Amino acid sequence: MNKVFCIVGPTASGKTSVSIELAALMKSEIISADSRQVYRNIPIATSVPTLEERKGIRHYFLEELELEEEMNAGIFGIKARVVIEEMFKNGIAPIIAGGSGLYIKSLIDGLFEEESKNEEIRNTLNNRLIKEGKEVLYDELMKIDNETAQKTSPEFWRRVLRALEIYYTTGKKPSEIKKKKPEINFTPIQFGLLLDREYLYDRINKRVDRMIENGLIDEVVDLRDKSYHWRKNYSLDTVGVKEVFKYLDGEYNYEKMIEAIKQNSRRYAKRQMTWFNKDKRINWIEVKIGVTSESIANIIYSKIIGQNRLTVN
Repeated sequence: MNKVFCIVGPTASGKTSVSIELAALMKSEIISADSRQVYRNIPIATSVPTLEERKGIRHYFLEELELEEEMNAGIFGIKARVVIEEMFKNGIAPIIAGGSGLYIKSLIDGLFEEESKNEEIRNTLNNRLIKEGKEVLYDELMKIDNETAQKTSPEFWRRVLRALEIYYTTGKKPSEIKKKKPEINFTPIQFGLLLDREYLYDRINKRVDRMIENGLIDEVVDLRDKSYHWRKNYSLDTVGVKEVFKYLDGEYNYEKMIEAIKQNSRRYAKRQMTWFNKDKRINWIEVKIGVTSESIANIIYSKIIGQNRLTVN
């Protein structure tokens, strides 16, 4: 069976540069599994690699969508598997790189992907959210589909609204539909970048400083001037953007903004590692201070060549 090679890990662990070096070794192409890098106009906030950094390697799902367009794990899984099929036809071994665990799971394992969207129902639910509150809608989901409700909470109201939209559009419980997974015709082999916590947090802090130096505030000012805002555009509900908006709105001072971005980035990295640690298929590569991306890529490449030593179940 054909194989795809995944480079996973927390934010600022070096996934992008390692995947580029690996793609150069394998003469491959890269599918970005990042839920925010797929959007245009926020390259600094989402650390999109520059054209120079990409070294001529073709990337998919980088800056492809407008901020108003919808993307989720299910849609990504469908579209990315189409790209993978084309790569296989062209004799290319796909490389997946990203830290959005649900996107990767959707791609390699399959998630609920029923096309069950209804704008009228969605608008009704959004209006009810404003009038009745998130707890009322969550209680409604509990009565309709307790299994789905147990996996979320009122705080994740977008998930609650999506589940209700699915039910009122299809008449079926999301938990029942979700069990119908698509056929996966490739074997995923995953490599995770494992950094000491102190080293990872230092990398995160330094990345945030570079983002500020590279013009993060101006990037968000431009979004505001175009009437975008993280409170109304889901694509902007992300670390780095929210905090700058709060600074511009007067909720944070400059120092608080920077510290909040760093702190929230560290918390996000912790959540990512909690997710990835549950997947026992990941082959972890220890990344120490001073080790280059090229060296790590060479280690991974040697393991790919010796695939009989990998666990691929």
